[in-house]
Amino acid sequence: MEPMEPIALSAALASFTQQWSPRIVTTVNDYDVRVAKVEGEHLWHVHDDTDEFFLVLEGELRISLREAAGERTVTLPKGSVFTVPRGIEHKPYAPVATEILVLEPTGTSTVGDRHEAVPAHVDATTGHAL
Repeated sequence: MEPMEPIALSAALASFTQQWSPRIVTTVNDYDVRVAKVEGEHLWHVHDDTDEFFLVLEGELRISLREAAGERTVTLPKGSVFTVPRGIEHKPYAPVATEILVLEPTGTSTVGDRHEAVPAHVDATTGHAL
């Protein structure tokens, strides 16, 4: 096992330019800590068996949700956190260039278990190594 070293999130984010293409910064138990650069729309999708945690590091993220009571959108400014509960269809959108940290079980697809057609600008992945 290699010795652990601190990871600067700013350096991790500076190491790539692709939008909607998360990088795995580290793992905690069976969870990936991922960072991503995002702008514009993602796609409607749902994770059947896991919650999805978001932390906005820079910019602003909006997440539209389709809940039993109807559709709504939450706005996450810099420094905000939000967890999308498992089974809730959602669609992230960033009106400006935004940097986020996402916490999900290792192997979780960025487009969920069920989703609409994946646009070319969205990387359907389980995360990339730094």
